[in-house]
Amino acid sequence: PLGTARVLREAAVGHWSTGSSGGSPGAGPWQFWGPSPYALPWDGLERLVGLQVRDSNFTLGNTPFLILSGTIHYFRVPRNYWKDSLLKLKACGFNTVTTHVPWNLHEPRRGQFQFSGNLDLVAFISLASEVDLWVILCVGPYVGSDLDLGGLPSWLLKDSHMKLRTTYKGFTAAVNHYFDDLIPRIREFQFQEEGPVIAMQMENEYGSYNLDKRYMPYIKNVSAPSFPPSLHTFLTLLIPGANILSSQLECVDALPPQGTSPVMMMVYTARSLDGWGTSRNTLDLQSELFSLNFYMFHGGTNFGFMGGAAFPGYRLPMVTSYDYGALLTEDGDYTPEYLVFQELFCPDAGTRPALQRALGYGHWCRRGPWGSPASWFPLPSLQQPVRSTEPLSMEQLSVNQGSGQSAGYILYETVITRGGVLNSDGHVKDRGQVGGGGGQRVPFSAGKTPPPLQLVCVGQRYKEFLMLRILVENQGRLASGTSMNQERKGLTGNIYLNGSPLRKFKIYSLEMQNKFIQRWPSFLHTEGPAFFLALLRVGSQPTDTFVSLQVCGILPGCVPSKLPSQ
Repeated sequence: PLGTARVLREAAVGHWSTGSSGGSPGAGPWQFWGPSPYALPWDGLERLVGLQVRDSNFTLGNTPFLILSGTIHYFRVPRNYWKDSLLKLKACGFNTVTTHVPWNLHEPRRGQFQFSGNLDLVAFISLASEVDLWVILCVGPYVGSDLDLGGLPSWLLKDSHMKLRTTYKGFTAAVNHYFDDLIPRIREFQFQEEGPVIAMQMENEYGSYNLDKRYMPYIKNVSAPSFPPSLHTFLTLLIPGANILSSQLECVDALPPQGTSPVMMMVYTARSLDGWGTSRNTLDLQSELFSLNFYMFHGGTNFGFMGGAAFPGYRLPMVTSYDYGALLTEDGDYTPEYLVFQELFCPDAGTRPALQRALGYGHWCRRGPWGSPASWFPLPSLQQPVRSTEPLSMEQLSVNQGSGQSAGYILYETVITRGGVLNSDGHVKDRGQVGGGGGQRVPFSAGKTPPPLQLVCVGQRYKEFLMLRILVENQGRLASGTSMNQERKGLTGNIYLNGSPLRKFKIYSLEMQNKFIQRWPSFLHTEGPAFFLALLRVGSQPTDTFVSLQVCGILPGCVPSKLPSQ
């Protein structure tokens, strides 16, 4: 979050300027001029000249333009509701939609690109054009957005020397390959080609990372040949303590003084993100009005494992909802803040798009465990394990055509011949549970202040040998910060029993994809950790609904130990 200021609500309408006095262009701080609060889309603008800076204003097609944008992530909103969200954005008085393009979702495996279904970026841009909204694309390669690894694909970390967001050759080669596929898809939608895309944001808040002064010039150059200079490009950064982001291109070392240049705040947002076990954050309505982007207008949902993690002094995994103090609720309902800003931006808006009401099916909860009474998992039904002398992290596994494992769980199996103290030496990322096979569970006590995480086997008579199993949960990679290069998951180093490293592992990738889940049989009874499967039948014409986890319980791995799993 970039801080807030005071909301100014004026009765007059017109273009903002940042002069010092008077009532003409450039006169008086935050005064109006002109007949309209913003340039309306598609009304005869000069298409040869795109978004430009002219004195204290932005211009679009040589017409003064106040950018009023809201962020909607197409990948966090079901495709059937893209148009509903976009129409609500327009009805609130916004003229532009901003969206981020997550590299990790579009290239989940190296060289395999996905731009269909809920990831159909072209369809989303086309729909924005259909409802007369301009588009700002944040194409990365790093987009942040509280995604796993900030939207960078986890397979980058298979390279043990990887230096993310730098000019390290392994990283730039992957970026070049990704942009070679992405940019041709969006080139035809630029403003000069009668399309809705008026600007692109390259990278995101690099000032808080800033590990390589050559990186931002590289990012600018790698995209420049594909677009004309008139497609205005924001290279944004975050300066600690700053309230605004500059529209200047040269912003690698420091934020330049604004002078008479227009202000563009790309992240007008809630105070903080929502994590498991923390209070919900809401939007602070105290902000001055200038060109801005609401982050988020409609936050939507962190489907599957797309949510990342933060580290405000401790690891904080993202919750499933990406509410983020947005003007629409997760399911697209209006908030009180929406009504306030609609009155500010568009006092003559009239009616709003009708709400899509969810259908409540009443109280329902069915439990059915997956697992075997003799072990945690039905191992014969799983894919063949990876065999390794030493532990391998998720990213190092030879699964997914060599791209490794991105999310979910990973199970390590090895044989021990005696009990004792099991010490992870800080190599369990992020949460581990230990158990045994052969019809027995190995009791353990977990150290409460890792690292190192200590698991102590206590008071058991062991057979000649015992199968030791360590289940590790990936709770989401950091979405920002200079520690991103170390965000490998699973067992990231040796595990020690009585001071000696364990060897000869069988490693099972439990990525929790649909095809993987369908292979598992169900059991009526189980002991210890287990996965649970429930079926909800909604009839031939299902209507929007959701399962309340307050009734049926939350995935235990996502709940802090201080909270009940309800």
